[in-house]
Amino acid sequence: MRQAQELQAKLAKAQAELAEAIIETSSGGGAVKVTVNGQQQVLSVKISPEAIEPDDVEMLEDLVMTAVNEALSKSQELAAERMGKLTGGLNIPGLT
Repeated sequence: MRQAQELQAKLAKAQAELAEAIIETSSGGGAVKVTVNGQQQVLSVKISPEAIEPDDVEMLEDLVMTAVNEALSKSQELAAERMGKLTGGLNIPGLT
């Protein structure tokens, strides 16, 4: 029982640390920058004025989507790595 409580405390601490972890990615040579935390929450999206081309909205949409997907992927990897260390590789639903 004590081990379960210790694991629960460690997991709570790891989740709090993930909430504070910052992951930044960009696409289009820095034209679009996305910041997320370790809990896959998008914190900011920055778009360079040079990336805004009214005649090519699809390109900007693709740049935003690419940056967001990369940031979320890196965030998920970070969460899996940190939680995996605590759970010994067990797949516990709801932790990542």
